[in-house]
Amino acid sequence: MGKAVKEFALIDEIIVNKIYYIRKQKIMLDRDLAELYGVQAIRLREQVKRNLDRFPSNFMFQLTAKEVETMVSQNAIPSKQHLGGFLPYAFTEHGVLMLASVLKSDQALNVSIKVIEIFVKMREMLSTNKDILLQMEKIEKKLTAHDNDIQLILKR
Repeated sequence: MGKAVKEFALIDEIIVNKIYYIRKQKIMLDRDLAELYGVQAIRLREQVKRNLDRFPSNFMFQLTAKEVETMVSQNAIPSKQHLGGFLPYAFTEHGVLMLASVLKSDQALNVSIKVIEIFVKMREMLSTNKDILLQMEKIEKKLTAHDNDIQLILKR
């Protein structure tokens, strides 16, 4: 495997490890995105606040104290201190894309594209898994029907 391929795989893994599942959707935290974009978290939040009209609730929301506790207890994040002592903002796939337009840097744009590609891959994998599960259910139903038929034949 070439050096460039290894670097891309490492970047993908880093991004995937920063995607969490909250409120039945995949999100990324403001602090993690700021790190990936090469900006301070406070600067990212400032830009978002200046452009709130670009971030409806399906693009971004603030986590509750309970959600943060759950993330800490499940070791998704090391501690509340890791979040800088406040309730973080969570960005959905669309919010991540909107951040690139708000931050206006090449790094933000490139990282956003990479993050969106990973969100799409995750969605494709989930879809593939659903298809496999449906096929397995069909096979299971057929096997159950065959078992019932065999039982009927043996009883005769």
